[in-house]
Amino acid sequence: VQLQASGGGLVQAGGSLRLSCVASGITIGLAAMGWFRQASGREREFVAAISWDGGTKYYADSEKGRITISRDNTKNTGYLQIDNLKPEDTADYYCAASDGWQKAITGWVPAYDNWGQGTQVTVSS
Repeated sequence: VQLQASGGGLVQAGGSLRLSCVASGITIGLAAMGWFRQASGREREFVAAISWDGGTKYYADSEKGRITISRDNTKNTGYLQIDNLKPEDTADYYCAASDGWQKAITGWVPAYDNWGQGTQVTVSS
């Protein structure tokens, strides 16, 4: 599977963004799409995951409330909506695919085998 993330940009604090991740290629056997972010000089951190059929969602504790993950299976696309953006949300955001739901919700980077190229989000104060 190939993943293509988009939707990042420069946003003022308090604004919203919806990131998209289009999956192409062979998706059979995939169990989850996850979103991660990586700020400059920091490790990549898990944000949220959604089952490939879109029926189950899981959020990192630190991200609950302002972030909504979703999927449109007719478009083979996943989304990450971030509301009330804060400067500390500034990071490169990555989507990734995992072949196992239980390992996907661990938020462990190696649990995901396929990664998109990342989309940059910059939040100005």
